[in-house]
Amino acid sequence: MNNQARQLTDKEMRDFIINGYVKVKVDAPPSFHENVYQQLDAMFEGTGNLGNNVLPLIPDIQEVFDHPVVHGAMQSVLGENYAMHSHRYCHFNQQGSEGQNFHKDSYEGDEQIRRHRCRWTMAFYYPQDVTEDMGPTAVLPGSQYYETGESAHEQPDLALTGEAGTVTIVHYDLWHRAMPNQSDKKRYMLKFLFIRLDEPKTPIWQQTTDDWHALSNGEKSEHPELWESLWDWYNGKQNGTSNGVSQTEVDTLIGALNSTHERERLNATYRLGRVGVPAVPLLKQALYSRSDTIREYAGYALSLTGASAVPTLIDALQATDASVRASAAFALADMGKVAQEALPALTHAAQDDSEWVRRHATEGLGLIGQQVSEEMDLSEVIAVLTTRLQDNYHWVRDNAARSLAKLGTLAAPAIPRLVAQLEDENRYVRFHAALALKEIKTPEAQDALFNHLFASRWCALTTNDTPY
Repeated sequence: MNNQARQLTDKEMRDFIINGYVKVKVDAPPSFHENVYQQLDAMFEGTGNLGNNVLPLIPDIQEVFDHPVVHGAMQSVLGENYAMHSHRYCHFNQQGSEGQNFHKDSYEGDEQIRRHRCRWTMAFYYPQDVTEDMGPTAVLPGSQYYETGESAHEQPDLALTGEAGTVTIVHYDLWHRAMPNQSDKKRYMLKFLFIRLDEPKTPIWQQTTDDWHALSNGEKSEHPELWESLWDWYNGKQNGTSNGVSQTEVDTLIGALNSTHERERLNATYRLGRVGVPAVPLLKQALYSRSDTIREYAGYALSLTGASAVPTLIDALQATDASVRASAAFALADMGKVAQEALPALTHAAQDDSEWVRRHATEGLGLIGQQVSEEMDLSEVIAVLTTRLQDNYHWVRDNAARSLAKLGTLAAPAIPRLVAQLEDENRYVRFHAALALKEIKTPEAQDALFNHLFASRWCALTTNDTPY
């Protein structure tokens, strides 16, 4: 097999930003996919669905995700240094099923945190030909940016049919469902999760232009500044691009943050986020709103505003209302390097009484710290993240471990605590602790990781019939 990754084109990346999915085809021999299908059959008939253990049971599946077209597409969307998450599942849609309702998945090991910037993906793999009557997975293209089912269902549904070997990579927040299986055939779909470890610096795809508008094909642009801002992020551009909005329009846009129509709120948010300094005072007022919705969208806009909004968000970390503090920490985390002056405040916020503030702060310490690791002393950041590995809430521990993974070798002081968390009561905290040890890459970290993996290795060949 040719292992040269085949990255996406500009058009495919543009389509992914707009629609939230990209389909590729693994060109392995039909016998390969048939073999995977038969092994899945044997699993369901023998032990039932083994969930996360489907990969060690059927290691051939790894070849699908190592394939150049899948690997290249995943690099394009998540960066060169992405990781396969430990959560995976075989979705069995049996004959005569009624299917599912459209939904967003919850994040494994974390609470339901939605971000427009794509740091998590799912990959759907079919080991057999799937036609529409077999109950394929369906998606609502473009719905990854919508929180409400009302907005999502304004999008036309799309059945992800395809030949054996079809893999669809989707933004983790895309609304999707299993369709009814009206055929007389079983339908298997293997769902795997992947996570971004590095924030974008340069495009990791076959780029011919960094001009979003040059790629337009004349279609209606429903969320022009939302899509363009994400394209800029993928290109490694900093927040704070002005769009020339007048003060009069700013007042109108602020009012739209409370619109009953989610699409209108989104467009107002992203337009405000590119106004710059003139919008900050009004966005600050909105950030302190009692409305969760207004506060959420004000946070998005302030994050997009860039450096001029950082002092306002740092101040908000001291608010008496924990919801305001949490919104500020969430917004700063999304800003990346431009928010580096907020690291001391986020280090303090990672010890907040509110678990939500701690959750967002621990994530932000990894997202921002990773980008300034060559410029700033992060010893206090690493010390606080190490402490948070013992937080009472597993989703705070999970984010602390993942942030340490993003900091790589600098996180070496956390090795003893990470080794302890390899026995955490939550399976995904265990995974991210192991990932952090892998990314630290020192001999001590590697020895600890290998010792754990050799002791915990599960043998797929060992059964009641073949115990030896």
